[in-house]
Amino acid sequence: MLNIILLGPPGAGKGTQAARLQAGRGMVQLSTGDMLREAVAKGTPVGIKAKEIMARGELVSDAIVSALIGERLDASAEQGAIFDGFPRTKHQAAALEILLSQRNRKLDYVIELVVDEDELVRRIVGRFTCANCGAPYHDHFKLPAVPGVCDVCGSTEFKRRPDDNEETVRTRMAEYRAKTAPILPYYEEKGLVRRVDGMASVDDVAAQIDAILDGTA
Repeated sequence: MLNIILLGPPGAGKGTQAARLQAGRGMVQLSTGDMLREAVAKGTPVGIKAKEIMARGELVSDAIVSALIGERLDASAEQGAIFDGFPRTKHQAAALEILLSQRNRKLDYVIELVVDEDELVRRIVGRFTCANCGAPYHDHFKLPAVPGVCDVCGSTEFKRRPDDNEETVRTRMAEYRAKTAPILPYYEEKGLVRRVDGMASVDDVAAQIDAILDGTA
């Protein structure tokens, strides 16, 4: 049973790799944002508390987030967990250690997808999709065979996500660095940090992560 933190800036492929780990190893991705929304929607005891706090415009406390993670660990993470969005501070990191130790578990690895920021901006800003069928394209890597015509459905309408622009992407990357800065040194001291080349292909990145988790890296 492996428990890992998967780190990477927006667009680094963290979500893709987490999905592969869930499909291939039965691990569960514990995204605090998703779990909060789900708990509120289901009206769980923690969700009710969180809803009251959010209704007042306040931030949900570390204690509530920890309780939420504890609930999910007990319910559906027998094959291991991938922590996403938590911890972001040393205090949260210590809380996670307690949560895991109470369940006779431990954090095995903190895996960071290392990327070239300029190239990542190019990757993200160049993305667009067919407005009709959603087929993905890219300004540099995958243009339609016939300019302006979708390869899949023949539509001539395309769209881009409004936040796929350089200013927004660089702001999100700066936020990522600010959020990971407090915890990386903490886990470095514990010898848990491993880094993979996030600029490699999806399959290559997956192979690097598998090697770490299998102890062959």
